Amino acid sequence: MTTPDTTRVQGTSLSPDKVMHKLVSLAKRRGFIFPSSEIYGGLSSCFDYGPLGSEMKRNIKELWWNSMTRRHQNIVGIDASIMMNPTVWEASGHVASFNDPMIDDRTTKRRYRADHLIENHIEKLRRDGKDDEALRVQTVYEACGAAEEPNRALYQLIFDEAIKAPDTGSGDWTEVRQFNLMFQCNMGAVADSSGVVYLRPETAQGIFVNFHNVREASRMKVPFGIAQIGKAFRNEIVKGNFIFRMVEFEQMEMQYFVKPGTQAEAFEAWREERYQWYTRQLGIRPEKLHWYKHDKLAHYADLAYDIKFEFPFGIEEIEGIHSRTDFDLSRHQEYSGKNMEYVDQLTNERFIPYVVETSAGCDRLFLAILSDAYSEDVVDGEERVVLKLSPKVAPVKAAVLPLMKKGGMGEAAMKLRDELAESFPVQYDDAASIGKRYRRQDEIGTPFCITVDHQSLENGTVTVRFRDTAEQERIDMSQTAAFITAKMA
Repeated sequence: MTTPDTTRVQGTSLSPDKVMHKLVSLAKRRGFIFPSSEIYGGLSSCFDYGPLGSEMKRNIKELWWNSMTRRHQNIVGIDASIMMNPTVWEASGHVASFNDPMIDDRTTKRRYRADHLIENHIEKLRRDGKDDEALRVQTVYEACGAAEEPNRALYQLIFDEAIKAPDTGSGDWTEVRQFNLMFQCNMGAVADSSGVVYLRPETAQGIFVNFHNVREASRMKVPFGIAQIGKAFRNEIVKGNFIFRMVEFEQMEMQYFVKPGTQAEAFEAWREERYQWYTRQLGIRPEKLHWYKHDKLAHYADLAYDIKFEFPFGIEEIEGIHSRTDFDLSRHQEYSGKNMEYVDQLTNERFIPYVVETSAGCDRLFLAILSDAYSEDVVDGEERVVLKLSPKVAPVKAAVLPLMKKGGMGEAAMKLRDELAESFPVQYDDAASIGKRYRRQDEIGTPFCITVDHQSLENGTVTVRFRDTAEQERIDMSQTAAFITAKMA
């Protein structure tokens, strides 16, 4: 095995804006993510996943699906409709209360979530060691929800604490106002109120309304779970940070139905399993992950934690783990008139199950993985950009590179590429020098480069180059697929 000189670039501590600029540029240049309908000027906070991006996103979803359904005997999946009977959203509370408290900065004309400004201020106080101050502000913040005028109370707290905009430092605030986030559209030929439907703002309700359908069809007994990956839509007022917050996004959710009184135990088990998935399956560095406990709970929850990731622009949520009590099933029982109770066949006990929810944003997770993997270093005296993606997530698992196209090396390399393509996404590249081809593969996160050279034609061996270290190892060509499979395990 050969070991080249690999060192970190000195002075690569970049500002968050520069890091994000580099990520956005790389994503477009290499075919991960494109601005949607760019030739027409695009559309705010809408993006298209390119050839590499769609492959990588598929990998993320498959890893999630396998870990949530196939590894659990008592969890099954569904794929519910995006549009549902509008009464679903009345029962869930979205029609009446799916609003965010927004506040505008008069100077910059930018809009912010008022609750996020306050929560970030509390977190900063805690990081600065001002725990007493943080507790005082937290107490006032929690009281805002019960105030006669909650929006006014939020504004007063922002004013009293002199909270500024995190990105500009400005703070010439307007009053706090509520904005409904659901997209409304019409179904049918006549655009009147009788045909009003909504694009779903979350995928969870499709699971809840199918509770009995799934239970009966799959012969499930409590505790059991229902998983789903699907599109959701929110008319976000505050957008930005690339694909972190979009109006059209994809959720990966699982609702776990349990007997009332056992939800705390199930919650802790899922909290541990979900955290381990990020580090063991996706290869995200543990130091980039942070737990956040919700002190101010949603009206349906009795316990809630977020898994947050340290993005270049700040520490933000990528998954929520919530104990939702029996709110959803009870509400659907009330509004539909259908019995949502579960009957324990052993004890004849009847109850409406409680729910522990795990809800991850696929697009946010995609950005987190890109951010965590992005690196700059020096190999053999030459600077390079490298995405140190987990082989399980990488869109291309291996590249087959002939040292030269002539002398039979090109034909042998193409044959090997075709054989490997039966099992993995593989690229073939014979353009430019071998060094430049290595750099291209480094930049898209390809874990292994397989080089076919003169020796390959003589004794049937190839050189495997490892992306992260640039080390090289000689193996038998016939063992290439088994070698890659073992490294991906």
